[in-house]
Amino acid sequence: SSGINAEYEQEFVELAMMSPAVVVCRCSPTQKAAIVSLIKKHGGNKPVAAIGDGGNDVSMIQAADAGIGIVGKEGKQASLAADFSITQFSHVGRLLLWHGRNSYNRCASLSQFIIHRGLIISVMQAIFSAVFFFVSISLYQGILLIGYSTFFTMGPVFFLVLDVDVDAKIAMTYPELYKELQKGRVLSFKTFFVWILISIYQGTAIMYLGILLFKEDFIHVLAITFTVLIVTELLMVVITVRTWHWAMAVAQIFSLVCTSL
Repeated sequence: SSGINAEYEQEFVELAMMSPAVVVCRCSPTQKAAIVSLIKKHGGNKPVAAIGDGGNDVSMIQAADAGIGIVGKEGKQASLAADFSITQFSHVGRLLLWHGRNSYNRCASLSQFIIHRGLIISVMQAIFSAVFFFVSISLYQGILLIGYSTFFTMGPVFFLVLDVDVDAKIAMTYPELYKELQKGRVLSFKTFFVWILISIYQGTAIMYLGILLFKEDFIHVLAITFTVLIVTELLMVVITVRTWHWAMAVAQIFSLVCTSL
């Protein structure tokens, strides 16, 4: 039980949801955790973050979607039980507005590119099999198949985790920018299906054009389509990345050199 009378439970939740934050004090650890669970239950799909600095906050921190522990005079129990550990309460703003923003954007970009990278070659394989009467032959074999998802494309896709869309000072000065992330437009069903369509379109175009343009010299079709496939993936990264990092530039050059060899 949360310690709240069932008669007033809905009123409490409505009031809590209208507030920018809920401060729970002079309550037992069980009551703190129950209040977090209550807000999660009635708050729709909105994630709940709990912040505490003492041992009596551990249950509340673990009940939340994101637990933030502060290392303070009461020890490190809350910090050890939390998902994120900070030394001062003032660091919460930077944790959410800067690190949280970057984490969300980077995870969204990385997941979408992994889907794109896997689907585009699958579409090409399906078209290749369909054109040749569904023969059970792999489009790319050996080092090409293994290298496609490793040293040919792994670097540029992986280093998307270093991408930033705005400077840290701007993110901290204008907290309103964080509201765009709360709308879920960066990673949603819409963006997922857009990337699916892009992958299908690009895979179809590469395979069909390769077969049609070089049908008289078919022995080179595999090499040409594979080169175009790698270049397409690298160009998609170039179009998507917002801030160039030296590691991304090195990864792009390394992938191009490996492809040319």
